[in-house]
Amino acid sequence: MLVLILGIVVFLGIHSVRIVAPQWRLDKIATWGENKWKGFYSVISFLGLILIIWGYVLARPYSLFIYEPPIWLKHITLLLMLFSFISLMISNFKPGKLKPILKHPMLIAVKIWALAHLMANGDLASLVLFLSFLAWAVVDRISIKRQERAGLMRTVIVPGPVSNDIMAIVAGVVLYALFVWKLHAWLIGVSPV
Repeated sequence: MLVLILGIVVFLGIHSVRIVAPQWRLDKIATWGENKWKGFYSVISFLGLILIIWGYVLARPYSLFIYEPPIWLKHITLLLMLFSFISLMISNFKPGKLKPILKHPMLIAVKIWALAHLMANGDLASLVLFLSFLAWAVVDRISIKRQERAGLMRTVIVPGPVSNDIMAIVAGVVLYALFVWKLHAWLIGVSPV
């Protein structure tokens, strides 16, 4: 469990710099340059992600069960994850019509992912992992709204062609199918079906 918690702290810590120290982040970008900041951010994020996956795989077999979700919730989880993957791809593709509507599709993807997994997993390791990410995504969204109101940041997404939405949706469905088929079991050690 310690490796899992360390991974969560590292991963969500670097992702929370914009929330807790926005000016420090901007100063580092100004001093280092955007590419060096992104490189640093990516290395720390990747390290945190590896620790999370490793820690989760280590902790889950020995984790206390807090609740056992009914089987029908696991089916809902599979459906919700389709929307999570689509939202994730919308955030990574050029804007179409959906990205401006969703505003922050990456945060939406994280919230859906975390909530869906809380519906399917009742062990302590899962609760620690998914509640941490859900809480972070909610706090991050609140922080963005506050920063926008204060004029510290502005989220403007210019709508693009619907073809960008179609490509993002297709990519999301393909990635979802790959995860259901093999990737989830290979990466996490648990088959989603």
